Amino acid sequence: MNAREGTQAEAPVPGENGAGAGGHRLECFFDCSSPWTYLCFHNLPAVAARAGVQVRWRPILVGGVFNAVNPSVYAARENPVPAKQAYMVKSMADWARLAGIEIRFPPPVFPVNSVRVMRACVALQDDPAMTRFARAAFEAYWGAGVDISTEDAFVEICRACGLDADEMLALASSEAARAGLRANTDELVRRGGFGSPTMFVDGDDMYFGNDALPLVEAALARGAGR
Repeated sequence: MNAREGTQAEAPVPGENGAGAGGHRLECFFDCSSPWTYLCFHNLPAVAARAGVQVRWRPILVGGVFNAVNPSVYAARENPVPAKQAYMVKSMADWARLAGIEIRFPPPVFPVNSVRVMRACVALQDDPAMTRFARAAFEAYWGAGVDISTEDAFVEICRACGLDADEMLALASSEAARAGLRANTDELVRRGGFGSPTMFVDGDDMYFGNDALPLVEAALARGAGR
């Protein structure tokens, strides 16, 4: 059985590969291991819909980005500033409340190894099933505190979004998925990215983080090429 059989197709979105009626292209590089990316994943589609564009989701391994260009993240985790950490937790809860989603921070396992999940996202890239799968992974990890690095969790995520778990396990372990995830991660670094979520409007106009979404919407409201 094909992993995508037996699932209801998602409603079509204007444009293809991130392009919309206004001539803009919108990409979002993401990793399910980031709580701020969960917020962006939830909030960005509404921004895109108002602009008449489609999000092209680009799965990455954010740890690879940190290793390449942003190793300070690791030091900040080991030696957090208490006041800043407390405010971050509050801010995250405020954003989650505004979005109507639940984020448990920190989850029981943090950081989590998201490699298998993100390889599966790459295997489904540009397929509507990818957003269902990624959403289920976000909800499992950040909403329910499930360790998404395990095979059991992966199987449950597949079942939650109507995908064949055996086929998805095979896809996630394929060389094509491995190479695709490396390629997306390396591409983000080349284009100036340093974390997740990172968005690009029209290829070179970069925005970082869920709190940049008003700026993304403003960029999409401008005429193409301006």
